[in-house]
Amino acid sequence: MEFNFKRAFDVLGPSLLDGVGVVVYVTLVGFILALGVALLLAIGRLTKHKWLGRILSIFIEIVRGTPLLVQFFYIYFVVPVLANGVTELFGYDTKIKIPAVTCGIIGFAINYGCYMSEVIRAAILSVDSGQHEAGLALGFSEKRVMLHFIIPPALRNSVPVFGNYLVMMIKDTSLLAMISVQELLLRTKTFASQTFLTVEAYTILALVYLVISIPLSQLCKFIERRLKQVK
Repeated sequence: MEFNFKRAFDVLGPSLLDGVGVVVYVTLVGFILALGVALLLAIGRLTKHKWLGRILSIFIEIVRGTPLLVQFFYIYFVVPVLANGVTELFGYDTKIKIPAVTCGIIGFAINYGCYMSEVIRAAILSVDSGQHEAGLALGFSEKRVMLHFIIPPALRNSVPVFGNYLVMMIKDTSLLAMISVQELLLRTKTFASQTFLTVEAYTILALVYLVISIPLSQLCKFIERRLKQVK
């Protein structure tokens, strides 16, 4: 059996480079939105309104109890149908369709937001109660105490876990191939089916993911060490 890695790299390389751009874009936007969702969910679950906390808890359990791929399918195929059905009730004939990349970003924001919300909630609860008391003693309101005294150290303590989730999100972008997003896996699959250079194509794909993930993991560890020094 002969392998032709040079040909595979020469032809597949430029396409994968474009795919890396898609992966980076979806990951960065999805991760930023996931942080926002996580923070809102965490604060909502800690609110004094128990009914809100229960509703959010049920929502988080539903999201965490279903596979990410199923959620991508649901957002891509089902949500537009439901949205069009609702508009028809009001007499409007709409053809709502959510772009695949947008579906991926929404899916990541919701899924990872739910997981990271538990991290943030635990971090908030672990903050020394003296921080809260000091803020109130200085005349700050409950909201400002949470914003200035509780959330910043909680987020700082959560950075190592966030780094792991970021790396996981990059690898999970491969699932977007199932809803026709032109990311790395779909481009590689198309190339392999056309050229039959299966071993070469998927080996190069694995190396590309390693090239992205390993430096990012090391960067997260570096940031973690720097934060420990600051403490």
